Amino acid sequence: MKLLLLCLEIFFARILDVSLGTIKTFYIVKEKKLTASIIAFFEVLIWFLIAREALNTNINSIIIPIVYSLGFASGTYIGILLSSKLIHGNLTVNVISSKIKKKEIDELKSKGFGLTNIKVNRNKNYLIIEITKKDLNKLKSIITKLDENAFIIVNESKYTQNGFFKY
Repeated sequence: MKLLLLCLEIFFARILDVSLGTIKTFYIVKEKKLTASIIAFFEVLIWFLIAREALNTNINSIIIPIVYSLGFASGTYIGILLSSKLIHGNLTVNVISSKIKKKEIDELKSKGFGLTNIKVNRNKNYLIIEITKKDLNKLKSIITKLDENAFIIVNESKYTQNGFFKY
């Protein structure tokens, strides 16, 4: 019974501290220094307390490091899921197409997408579109219907200023 309780404590504490670490990494990338630092404090505090508990037990079982590792793996997965829900941001979508013409560009604009169009050569357009993450699948679907061979590049935007945003 003591082994089971210790394993549950280790497993859930590892999920918590690793999830915090994953979320902290996303905030570091977004340059949210204070938020990342506060999360780091709690992440390491939990890790220290649970690592000490796992290493200082008088129970000798291979199950303890296995549960410790399972908690780490589960925490990574949960941290990624939480980050995608908690941390909002913008994406820059770059599209190169020979089929998307002025009519289709106007159609994209009428659907609320602000974009810049640069003529690459006589028959190709280079579209730069700034969107929120939640609009990515909608935009990809529209672009694919307009040109199934369109070259699409998606990057996270670190900083944007001015321009068009539909909220």
